[in-house]
Amino acid sequence: MKYVPSIFSFKRRVVGKVQIGNISIGADNPICIQSMANTNTNDIDASVVQCVELIEAGCEMLRFTTQGKKEVESLRKIQAELRSRGYDIPLVADVHFNPAVADEVATFVEKVRINPGNYVDGIHTFKHLEYTDEEYAQELNKIRLRFLPFLEICRAHNTAVRIGVNHGSLSDRIMSRYGDTPYGMVESCMEFLRLCHEVNFSDVVVSIKASNTRVMMQTVRLMAATMQKEGLQYALHLGVTEAGNGNEGRMKSSVGIGGLLIDGIGDTFRVSLTEDPLEEIPVAKKILKLIPDSLVEDNSLELEVSPKFTPFEYQRRTTTAVGQVGGSNAPITILKVDDLDKFSFDFEPDFVYVPKKRINHTSVSAILDADCWEGNSNTFPFYKSIDDFSKEKRISQISFVQMSFEELDAEILQLLSKNPQIVLMHQVKNIGVSRAFFHTLLNNDCKNPVVISYEKNESDFETFQLECGMYLGHFFIDGFGDGIFLQNSYCDAAQIVDTELSLLQATRVRMTRTEYVACPSCGRTLFDLQTTLEKVKQATSHLKNLKIAVMGCIVNGTGEMADADYGYVGAGKGKISLYKEKTCIEKNIPESEAIEHLVDLIKSNGDWVDKKD
Repeated sequence: MKYVPSIFSFKRRVVGKVQIGNISIGADNPICIQSMANTNTNDIDASVVQCVELIEAGCEMLRFTTQGKKEVESLRKIQAELRSRGYDIPLVADVHFNPAVADEVATFVEKVRINPGNYVDGIHTFKHLEYTDEEYAQELNKIRLRFLPFLEICRAHNTAVRIGVNHGSLSDRIMSRYGDTPYGMVESCMEFLRLCHEVNFSDVVVSIKASNTRVMMQTVRLMAATMQKEGLQYALHLGVTEAGNGNEGRMKSSVGIGGLLIDGIGDTFRVSLTEDPLEEIPVAKKILKLIPDSLVEDNSLELEVSPKFTPFEYQRRTTTAVGQVGGSNAPITILKVDDLDKFSFDFEPDFVYVPKKRINHTSVSAILDADCWEGNSNTFPFYKSIDDFSKEKRISQISFVQMSFEELDAEILQLLSKNPQIVLMHQVKNIGVSRAFFHTLLNNDCKNPVVISYEKNESDFETFQLECGMYLGHFFIDGFGDGIFLQNSYCDAAQIVDTELSLLQATRVRMTRTEYVACPSCGRTLFDLQTTLEKVKQATSHLKNLKIAVMGCIVNGTGEMADADYGYVGAGKGKISLYKEKTCIEKNIPESEAIEHLVDLIKSNGDWVDKKD
């Protein structure tokens, strides 16, 4: 199924206009930046203060958790106070488990978010359920009977609806029939979306979120393709949920959100960080500015999507292993080092590139310009063109050769097939052209590994991180790339290697550090998530092969951490429950003791190692 007009040139997916208060999204309207308040919705003064701060920072739509009738009335007062101060930002009520609350809040708020996973089906228990076709149809009819009256309330009050599917809150019914898959997430949404289409309710925004960027991107693409197949043109909201904080949260967000914006998908988005919501807005603004005007400069290029390309499932491009590059090896990292004799390796990339230097001996694998390479142990030549390689008489176990899309003619492809020791070094300058490069390799069954290189002179490190994640991450999500080589004259070696490893981890192709799944906090959270996440990191960040979830509440907790090894989940005010995978091991532990119990749980399962001095 086709999910966008072209993957080689930037063209936004065609969607209908959605009116949300005074803001129009979709159609030809600008992409909208959202956030979510993390105040207690019933603390009206604090909520208004945070709203004003976010509005002035550039937030264009703001969501509040709305658990019950008390929060409905509080949100009404928050809205009234903002309007009295001259702020007309659309407010979104975030409703879970309680359709009656959705009905009531829809009478005045600009948009209501409902979650298909718990709107009718209730909280998931991970139990497998068996349904006959007739029984399954009866369950769908329950949705019809409950959802259609809600749509009529929204229509009467000009209220928009967000149908928001979270990977972590799929119902047992959906999980039992479709599994924990992108197809299940899409069907969970389509059950509701088809009803919207049936009654001609068009002010709908769809969101499909996951903390795993690979799952998130593949599912949103599948959602877009499914809507297109059924003739639907609803707007899409983007987000990587539970992205965490710091560099990790920013990289995940830029990979997932940015990669889809590059596809031409997305009409509104939120960067979900486990930080003060104010920190989300400047990151979102930078991502928005990084959308290129055009991915292909020459639209006359004849570009063909390879039939081997699977945008909805991960499938790594088949390559021949050349030493530690390609094949089943994890993607490598390369660092440019001007003077290896003066370089201190507090961290170690897989290869260093030392330009214009001759090296007799090195303990680290070194790539040298071909005219400086003398065949010494642990050194490998880098040829700036395939012609230079063709003239070479000496043989190397690995030969790195710079290669562009324009050079991939039949003669070169044949030469590559005869020289499996060649590792292609492909510099990304134009995203569409680089996509065409990989599809040409696929179409011609070329199995030479490819290192993706990117060079930038960017003084703002955060912008550099976001740009790398946005421009390069989708290549690894799509199974392309056997290595990464970043250069930025404003970055030191530690920043470069950290960005390379962070990008590879964010795309789930190479794990080199502890993976944290952490929600951004909201009014449902009953403890300080930001402080708690830092404490958990201090205790566990040396456990490189583990995934640890830190979740504010149970709404998405057990589901979102489905592939996490351990979970730290809010169970009540000052109380924590600990999980091993999906199984709750300890309930209602006092927050002051919870991290110690988490460490003990990890130790008891044999996953603990002591920190190295």
